[in-house]
Amino acid sequence: MKFAGAVCISFVLVLASSLDWTNAAVEEEIKVECVPAELISCMPAILTGSAPTTECCGKLKEQESCLCSYIQNSAFGPYIKSPNAHKVLEGCGIPYPTC
Repeated sequence: MKFAGAVCISFVLVLASSLDWTNAAVEEEIKVECVPAELISCMPAILTGSAPTTECCGKLKEQESCLCSYIQNSAFGPYIKSPNAHKVLEGCGIPYPTC
């Protein structure tokens, strides 16, 4: 009887811990929508090499998970790969992604 109780308690604990892990995994999957138009505030800095604005840095940080898809996109890749974009990311404290 004690063994069955211990097994039941163990099962409940394992189930509870797996549910917490599942919720954490689901939360990680929820990412910001990748909307390149929201990065328009970064264009002056990317085109001229000037310092990025606070708005630009905020948007880049929000969409940091999108940078690899932007790099792989033929329309946006050249901008993100440019030396000025590297400076903008560095100025915002965002590491250049390794895709």
